[in-house]
Formats: sequence, structure tokens, C-alpha cells
Amino acid sequence: SLTLPLAVRRVIDNFRIEDGELLDWYFMAALGIAAVLAVGTGIRYALVTRLGERVVADIRKAVFDRVIGMSPEFYERIMTGEVLSRITTDTTLIQSVLGSSVSIALRNMLMFVGGLVLMLLTSAKLTGLVLLLIPAVVVPILVLGRRLRVISRENQDWIAASSGNAGEALGAVQTVQAFTHEEASRKQFGDMTETSYVVSLKRIQTRAVLTVIVIFLVFSGIVGVLWMGANDVRNGVMTEGVLVQFVIYSVIMAGSVAALSEIWSELQRAAGATERLVELL
Repeated sequence: SLTLPLAVRRVIDNFRIEDGELLDWYFMAALGIAAVLAVGTGIRYALVTRLGERVVADIRKAVFDRVIGMSPEFYERIMTGEVLSRITTDTTLIQSVLGSSVSIALRNMLMFVGGLVLMLLTSAKLTGLVLLLIPAVVVPILVLGRRLRVISRENQDWIAASSGNAGEALGAVQTVQAFTHEEASRKQFGDMTETSYVVSLKRIQTRAVLTVIVIFLVFSGIVGVLWMGANDVRNGVMTEGVLVQFVIYSVIMAGSVAALSEIWSELQRAAGATERLVELL
């Protein structure tokens, strides 16, 4: 991905050359880079997803091996449905993070670091302006990320509680019906589900605010840098190809930061699920 802007720069700066064969070579090189990128992305996805599936399978087995040997006193304090929710729902969330989010995070971290280095080599002046925005982007990610982790943990707890309640009621459905307890069971399950929904709304709102702040700051910075870069092109300080190359690197970095903020939210949510599983282990 990081080599494509170099090819684009060569193409733009050599539009006016008379040697058409050289221009064709640049386009062929760009196609070759795209092919390597596609193959590498596929291999990365397959390897990381396989690793995630293996880890989650081991976690599920470890949790089940642990809870199956718990004392009867343990099951007096916690509903079996809640235990099942932790084995299924929580591990599924971890599987999603390990199978895709971690892979995407690693890729975007490498692209961010690589893009930053190549931006410095392209234009140190414009890169310095971009770096001034990093603290403004990182602070809301850290602050809202902590809040998101707490809310996600609470959300998972309520989901487990509602699942446990449903499991207990359905497991003894004959008894529930014999004592005409259906309406009370419906109300109890409905209240738990609504509470879980309200908590999930808080999580969604926090994540939405985080996304808005990060994307606005990042792309506002890009617009400002482009403004200065356009003036440098007019003054002959840099060529059009160099500016386009810098713009592409800026967009790559902005996309990486936006993706990392989204993944950070997912990681905080998975952290809450992991804490619940650790309690059982």
C-alpha cells in the first residue's frame, strides 16, 4: 500500500515525457504492486483468522473444564444461563476481535508508522504540521476508551443476566406454567432486556462521539496541510507529483487513525468480556 503513492508520483511527474515506454512501465509497476498487496492481504487474513479461531476454541474448552467442576454452592450464586452466556456470547466477541480486529489493527499500525516515515521523507515541513494534531487525536481516544470499557462490561453483564433468566425459566417451563408464572417471567426478562438495551445505547453514543471527534480532527488537519501544500506548488517549492504523493500518504494515515479508533472501541468491549471470563477461570 505504501509503495503505490510513489508509483503515482512518478506517473504524474512524467506525464509530459516523450518516452511512452517509460510511462507504460510505471503503470505496469503499479499493477504489480496492487497484485502483491491483494495476495498479502489474503494471506494475512487467513493466518490471523485461523489463530483467532484456535485461541477462542482453547478459551471455551478451558472455561467449560473449569465450570463443570465447580461446587454446587457456585451454582447457587450464579445462574447456569449466565455461565452459558459467558461461554458463548463473550467468547464470540473475543473471536471477532482476534479474528479480524487484531489483524486490521496490526495492518493499520504498520501503515501509520510507514506512512509517517515516508511523509517525512516527502515533506518534513508538512509532516511537522500533521504531527501537531496527534495529541489532539490521541487524548479523546484514551479518555473515551476507558469509559467505553466500563460501559461494555456493564452491557455484557446485563446480557448474561437476561440469558441466565431465560435459561432458568425455559429449563423449568413446566413448573412456571404450573404456577401460572408466565407473566411474571415475561416481565422480568423484558425488564432485563430493556436495561441491557439502555446500556448498549450509552456504548453506541460513546463510540459515535469518539468516531466523530477523531475523523473531524484528522481530516481537518489534512485540509489545512493541503492548503499549505497547494501554495508550495504554486511557488515552485514542490512538484504536483510530490504533493499528490503526500496527499495519498495523508489519506492513508487518516484512514489508519480512524480505523484504529474503531478497533480501540472493539478492544475495550472485548476487554470487558475477557474480564468476565477470567472471573470463571
